[in-house]
Amino acid sequence: MTRPAFPEPLDHLPLRGAGDAPALVLKDRVLDYAALELWTGRLAAWLAARAASQGWQSGARVASWAGKGLLACLMPLAAPRAGLVHVPVNPVLKRAQVRHIIADSGARLLIANSGRLGALHGDDLAADCAALDEKAVMEEAEACTPLSPSAADPDALAAILYTSGSTGKPKGVMLSHANMWLGAESVAEYLAVTPEDRVLAVLPLAFDYGQNQLLSTWYAGGAVVPIDYLLPREVVKAVEAQRITTLAAVPPLWVQLLEQEWPAAAIAPLKRLTNTGGALGEVLVRRLRAQFPDARLFAMYGLTEAFRSAYLNPDLIDSHPTSFGKAVPHVEIMVVSDEGLPAKAGEEGELVHAGPFVAQGYWQDPERTRERFRPAPAWSDYGGTAVWSGDRVVRDEQGLLYFVGRRDAMIKVLGQRISPQEVEDAAMATGLVAECVALGLPDAKMGQVLHLVARGGAGGEKAPTDALIAAMRRELPAYMLPQQVHWRDELPRGATGKLDRAGLKRELEGSQ
Repeated sequence: MTRPAFPEPLDHLPLRGAGDAPALVLKDRVLDYAALELWTGRLAAWLAARAASQGWQSGARVASWAGKGLLACLMPLAAPRAGLVHVPVNPVLKRAQVRHIIADSGARLLIANSGRLGALHGDDLAADCAALDEKAVMEEAEACTPLSPSAADPDALAAILYTSGSTGKPKGVMLSHANMWLGAESVAEYLAVTPEDRVLAVLPLAFDYGQNQLLSTWYAGGAVVPIDYLLPREVVKAVEAQRITTLAAVPPLWVQLLEQEWPAAAIAPLKRLTNTGGALGEVLVRRLRAQFPDARLFAMYGLTEAFRSAYLNPDLIDSHPTSFGKAVPHVEIMVVSDEGLPAKAGEEGELVHAGPFVAQGYWQDPERTRERFRPAPAWSDYGGTAVWSGDRVVRDEQGLLYFVGRRDAMIKVLGQRISPQEVEDAAMATGLVAECVALGLPDAKMGQVLHLVARGGAGGEKAPTDALIAAMRRELPAYMLPQQVHWRDELPRGATGKLDRAGLKRELEGSQ
């Protein structure tokens, strides 16, 4: 397997773009690449001065809890240039979650707007963690002499990204300059991003792929258009107004976007659609292909602990709509059987990811690091430490990968293993359901009982439950049919826009 060239420090990315080409399109200004480099240097200089005045050591953590303005977009580059580690905090998180992330990371500084800072209580931050208003920080940074690009070791820690915490408190994933640089290079390569592209940054910048939309676009010399939105129709308007060529979303957002009216002027510029955060499923693939027939649709798979793992060549999406393809550049993907051997074609196994995207583990959590970051199988080409994903997948004769389900999310009814994805796909295929979540709830006699939480199909109308079950029975055996359907007007979403499966399960278990 070809190993990638040694990467540069992450903060060198602005130097790759043409100086006068647009790099960052904000509500109040447009920065070309020369201005992006200037402002990165200014903010880095401010951070370095702050670190020196406070006696921070190299590698001190600094957190940002901000919307997609200039500061939030610059911090991934400016903090590493100053020899610090960036901890982005999703703006939608609430006080308790923010308190945990700041305490766990040991951040010495939290930058946020005055409204967010006002929501914190006096004891939410440690005594050695300052809280500063982002507007004041940027005003002071503007007066700083820019700090030159760093000579940082690419293996040095650059960021800690916290997972959503669906299985407990959020875990901090440690990412190096090399992890993030090579991730940017890989995505820019397989998406074929060019300097002419305009990428709408819809996903949260605290989310691994959300942040990568900045980095991969800048690696390719394109323009990023960040957007904070309240309603899906605002995304449609932004695509049209900004002549967006590249749009990324998670499946629940795709569902919402497909429910909007799309003018021809909004559809025309789109060249590529990219999916992350869960399998699309055949129904959603077909709908996206019908709505955006000229856009290349990239089904992808990744995990925060190793960023991107695989993608499907868009030329295969119509013939293989449920596959997420093969390994992305620089990555080795193995399917390991329960016996620890390479799984045969059609045999289910655990997806194991090796290569230079593998993170440095969980911040200050050696126990959970040992569980997930383990030596690669002896037959691995890359070797070294691999991420054992816990996701169950199969590989077909062509080498294409298909998601079965998370090991800890599989449902067992009377000893039979059920993939939630398969149940959800069958429900969606009926046309009676717009989106849904299949869950297994404890049952003394059956082990678990299958429940389906669903939002109605066209117009949000709730179909008779009997009609839904009858339609699903044509595709699924009896043991895979929901014992109970819970109709909802809306399904809850987590901080990254994914459906909140863990929250729904806790709610249903609490009501039993």
